[in-house]
Amino acid sequence: MNGKIDTRLVPAEFVAIADAALCLADGGLVAFPTETVYGLGADATNGIAVARLYAAKGRPSFNPLIAHVFDLTAAKRLAVFDAAAEKLAAAFWPGPLTLVLKKRAGCPVAELATAGLDTIAVRVPDHPVALGILSRLGRPVVAPSANRSGHVSPTTAQHVLDDLGGRIDFIVDGGPAPVGVESTIIACLDRPQLLRPGGLPREEVERVLEGPLEDVPSGLLDPGAPIAPGMLESHYAPRARLRLRVDRVNPGEALLAFGIRLPPGTENAAIVLNLSPGGDLVEAATNLFSDLRTLDQADVATIAVMPVPNEGLGEAINDRLARAAAPREG
Repeated sequence: MNGKIDTRLVPAEFVAIADAALCLADGGLVAFPTETVYGLGADATNGIAVARLYAAKGRPSFNPLIAHVFDLTAAKRLAVFDAAAEKLAAAFWPGPLTLVLKKRAGCPVAELATAGLDTIAVRVPDHPVALGILSRLGRPVVAPSANRSGHVSPTTAQHVLDDLGGRIDFIVDGGPAPVGVESTIIACLDRPQLLRPGGLPREEVERVLEGPLEDVPSGLLDPGAPIAPGMLESHYAPRARLRLRVDRVNPGEALLAFGIRLPPGTENAAIVLNLSPGGDLVEAATNLFSDLRTLDQADVATIAVMPVPNEGLGEAINDRLARAAAPREG
């Protein structure tokens, strides 16, 4: 991130909750307590804010983030609930349970927050401060743990300040997080599967489901490209082949550009999209997944990708591009 931010640390009173919601609405980054750990919040519908969040945590990889919402009604505006998901939400929300579900058509959450996937992770936190902020804002909030990447998850406001002071706008101090470990993550996509153990014991989930909870087969796990925070399977990969770090565009290729200077052959491209004409890595990260989808829908065999600097958010952009370009079986 460029420049140091004057991070405000305020006790969790009514005015602070209102100010935190205003800060989020303006694209700011706000750390707040949940029952599990302190979360680093950004407006889930604002791609630029989500990109800033990744940058604030340091050494980012664009893994999907959990969308926090005020209640089940708000969750159903984002995701499609099957019978198992309905049961679990009724039993454990608000609470330390995250559900991974099919994304609803027209879901307003930014593509960057869901890592370009057709699924979304969602939960209703059980903490008055978190619920107060969500109620005031009226939008989903992505909120991974409020710490630098690789550091221990924070359970107090001081932990957040020690890690992220000068990198985020606002910290709401609501006292220690009562649970102290992250939420349990259950995927309800075909049959219920445990993606990550957490603050809700497996036995309680199985009691509500009236049967054993399936574990994800180890062969499907890819920690570098999960379908949910902490876990599983493949990120978005286009049908078209990706050709990376190009210095010339071949006739009929789509071009994913970066910066103001375009390579020779651009005039012969089938379609051109620019991640950031001004060379802004935050803007580029915001546009990455949506631009890949748009180019892939142009029915081209190859997407030529211009070089992106491997610094800051560029490191995560290049990681995702390399994964999307990797050979696929079948």
